[in-house]
Amino acid sequence: MAQTSSPRSREELDDALSQRFIHLDPAGYFLIRVDAEACELVVEHFGNGIDDRGRATDPDTGEILACRGGGPRKPLAVFRGRTAKEVGILLTEGEGEPPLSRLDHALYLGRELQKAELCLVQGLPYVQD
Repeated sequence: MAQTSSPRSREELDDALSQRFIHLDPAGYFLIRVDAEACELVVEHFGNGIDDRGRATDPDTGEILACRGGGPRKPLAVFRGRTAKEVGILLTEGEGEPPLSRLDHALYLGRELQKAELCLVQGLPYVQD
């Protein structure tokens, strides 16, 4: 089990855990958004490569993918559902191979889908971490 220092608050703990190195999923990454009009969560799956420094790269060009301001990319697949559970099941139990290969990535997606669902239900804006 990973050892962490004992921050004084939940926020400090979350901030400390967010500073660890994260291995990218070679199966790709996901962009999550809320479609309030359709009352659905929308999850777009994008492919990526990973360079020798652990950075996400465009699988076609090998160029580093920008976190912000990059050009539009076409998703490999789009998953839509009314609840976090519905989308999670589509991602992990749907047709073919699941579009993710790391447990930490699956946990992250579960947390983000729950957060997106709460925003959908409460009519709040959703911002993916």
